[in-house]
Amino acid sequence: MQVKDFLKKLGLKTKNPGTWTGQESLTGSVRSIQSHSPVDGELIGSVTVTTREQYEQVIARAQEAFLVWRNLPAPKRGEIVRQYGEVLRQYKDPLGRLVSYEMGKSLQEGWGEVQEMIDICDFAVGLSRQLYGLSMHSERPGHRMYEQWHPLGIVGIISAFNFPVAVWSWNACIAWVCGDVCVWKASEKTPLCSIACQHLFQKVLKANDLPEGISCIINGDYRVGEYMTKDTRVALVSATGSTRMGKIVGKTVAERLGRSLLELGGNNAIIITPSADLKIVLTGAVFGAVGTAGQRCTTTRRLIIHESLYNDVKKALAQAYAQLRIGDPLDPNNHVGPLIDKGAVENYLHAISEVKKAGGKFVVEGGVLEGPGYESGCYVKPCIAEAQNDWAIVQHETFAPILYLLKYSTIEEAIAIQNGVPQGLSSAIMTNNLREAERFLSVAGSDCGIANVNIGTSGAEIGGAFGGEKETGGGRESGSDSWKAYMRRQTNTINYSETVPLAQGIKFDL
Repeated sequence: MQVKDFLKKLGLKTKNPGTWTGQESLTGSVRSIQSHSPVDGELIGSVTVTTREQYEQVIARAQEAFLVWRNLPAPKRGEIVRQYGEVLRQYKDPLGRLVSYEMGKSLQEGWGEVQEMIDICDFAVGLSRQLYGLSMHSERPGHRMYEQWHPLGIVGIISAFNFPVAVWSWNACIAWVCGDVCVWKASEKTPLCSIACQHLFQKVLKANDLPEGISCIINGDYRVGEYMTKDTRVALVSATGSTRMGKIVGKTVAERLGRSLLELGGNNAIIITPSADLKIVLTGAVFGAVGTAGQRCTTTRRLIIHESLYNDVKKALAQAYAQLRIGDPLDPNNHVGPLIDKGAVENYLHAISEVKKAGGKFVVEGGVLEGPGYESGCYVKPCIAEAQNDWAIVQHETFAPILYLLKYSTIEEAIAIQNGVPQGLSSAIMTNNLREAERFLSVAGSDCGIANVNIGTSGAEIGGAFGGEKETGGGRESGSDSWKAYMRRQTNTINYSETVPLAQGIKFDL
């Protein structure tokens, strides 16, 4: 199916180039962002950049919509999210193809990302009947204490290119059932994915006679994002991206005493112990390292291998990498697609150069692919290098398929290497030794927000809270009780007695 065909299936009018605003009634922008596919370099379409005046219109609509939306009972809000999940099921194929074509990930991963949206819709529907507060015993007779949760208002969402639809839905679907309205600034590298999602959700809102301001998008680069981070009307800014970006967002939002939820960089490792099942190791490590061409925040970037099987693992990895097929991600026969753009390719080449300068040896050589099928200039070879954990380039997150091999002798040393980076997102250990597994999961083990045993660092399910520590930002999205980030807590005391006793036994007689 050609890209114009699945854009039409999504209900988007294809122009040449196409221009969309996401809110068709907004006018006035003269600048645009062109979206070129990293698959073949072709222009998919262009998206108008949100002006300051348009931003004010969006916020005004969101404020008006909030007054309506917050008064809908939470299960009714859940019903709207349920309907969106049904629409996503209907459009899973074309939306997944758009994700794959605009971002460059494999079609299986594109479909998987839409499935993740469907799953979070299902989760949010159930959550809409479970926004529980607590009831507490009062020390004062004739009094009842309890807490309840209320919506925050406007939630701003800044998403990254690598998951152009799923991470937005983690935030938006939970925020919606909590009673919030959302304003989304997608990555300027994948703007059409956000237009498509907005278009599909607006169909649901229109069918239920609800205001369009419940879900809005703004388009542009970091300057458009700054409109939200500096805006006191935006109660929460949830930002996904680099640590550098997150530090700026966190500081800006904190200066106005707003709330921020940060999902930032990862430098994820798998510890491979002597008792590990090498079949599981290969599957988890190879997908973790090359899936999405190494452009996941949970990508496996370091393998910490016991010295007794280091050479065996190195050999097996080299053989597995030799079987990787790199090419058009919409072709199901290929394992690895392109990097997002030529800037990412430059970062990849820079990292390889830094490894060589530090004395690293490449088990599998890297490089940029050329020739038929690689005209976009964004296809690179996944590579493997022997390295040291304290090298500056290893401490840094390079968003590309570069895997570092590190050696250890004791489990204590392995855990210290795993924790010895600034980031703290995802981690894993491959072992059949119960003591090693429990040690890794203990307070003295992994310092990451996600710690796995006998699975890789990638592939988190929506039922668990997703996020990390240290320079990963400390935020939690998706499952568990992450919903609390999108609401404000209120403690209530009701006096049903005929007196007014004070807490702590204080006497105040008139």
